[in-house]
Amino acid sequence: MPARNPRVNVVLEKPLYEGLRRWAKRDRVSLSLKVRDLVKEAFETEEDRVLVRFAEDREESFDRKKAMTHAQVWRHLRRARR
Repeated sequence: MPARNPRVNVVLEKPLYEGLRRWAKRDRVSLSLKVRDLVKEAFETEEDRVLVRFAEDREESFDRKKAMTHAQVWRHLRRARR
């Protein structure tokens, strides 16, 4: 029966494998689930890093004179409801 989710084979150095095995055992999960969780965490960390960079770039280019007020941004919604 084919697997539902795609599979990845990874070759690890012995110390890295043993550390991963201990973490999985400590958390009472399989090696596969532990690796999946660590990869998910790495993706979230990378996404956070990219978003912080994006926010910093926006902050540097922010010009208060050109900025819209809260009322200006949401005015169209008030008109649409009437």
